Amino acid sequence: MRSGGARGFARLRPGDRVAVIAPSGPVDPGRLESGCEVLRDLGLDVVVTKHALDRVNLGGAGQVRDDWQRLAGADADRAADLQAAWCDPEVRAVVCARGGYGATRVLDHLDWTALAEAAVTDRGPKLLHGSSDITALHTAFGERFGITTSFGPMPAGVLLSEGAGDDHEASLASLRSAWFGSAPAAVKGTHALSPGRAEGLLTGGTLALLTAMLGTPCAPAPAAGRIVFLEDVAEAPYRIDRMLTQLLQAGWFGGAAGVVLGPWTDCGDPAEADAVVADRLGPLGVPILAGVPAGHGPRQLTLELGARVQLDADAGVLTLQAPAGGV
Repeated sequence: MRSGGARGFARLRPGDRVAVIAPSGPVDPGRLESGCEVLRDLGLDVVVTKHALDRVNLGGAGQVRDDWQRLAGADADRAADLQAAWCDPEVRAVVCARGGYGATRVLDHLDWTALAEAAVTDRGPKLLHGSSDITALHTAFGERFGITTSFGPMPAGVLLSEGAGDDHEASLASLRSAWFGSAPAAVKGTHALSPGRAEGLLTGGTLALLTAMLGTPCAPAPAAGRIVFLEDVAEAPYRIDRMLTQLLQAGWFGGAAGVVLGPWTDCGDPAEADAVVADRLGPLGVPILAGVPAGHGPRQLTLELGARVQLDADAGVLTLQAPAGGV
């Protein structure tokens, strides 16, 4: 990320066009339509890109088999949808339909010069939104273009497309606040693994993706001076330990100001996951707040990666400073 911090993405207005793409796993058509209706109810003009409902097996073209890993279309086609949506002057936000797997494979097919030229409009930087596997795009776009990005629930995910009740409403309210620029509320965690206060730019995302990108041209920049957000799903505690150890041995955590943890959904005994993180990251001597409802989980609040935040682990809150994006 460029020195001095990132430029906040331009907040949306009613009537703005958003393009929904599928850069990762295959998308359920019914869920996608339901999720797009949720976005339309926010007053947005939602368009779905050409290849969003494509399906291919991981090994390439050919027969689609349900028992093989699948992608939402060929790498070049998924990249073409992303490229076209981001470079379309009528599109104010690019929203990823779902995660899964495949976003890292798209990175090699993108025209980064053209994307950089389209990143900032007359109202400010465009908005990129998604979570989970989309961490790969957050890292690449945020660092290369010096902009903030939006990490939160996606339209073809269960929460937005089929959700109901308090978790759905809280998640939607958080999304609305982040996108349209109303005063952000403090995000509350459940407990501190290490006390203290800190502030800095928010970085991170899904742990497995951050680790997988080390050593690549789109690797996440070192966390020095930043507040690190980490979360994941269906990763055993020993795998969390292994990934944290890799990041530590690579020097990525050096100088980090603080750590914020998601709920580690379906990652085994939560107490064991806490113990692993405390053992690995506790020696950093920085505040660590756990149980923030963002990422995978029944409640998925939206976080602005690259934005300046204040972390108070003693009070159990993470606070976004006033949005810097244009309106």
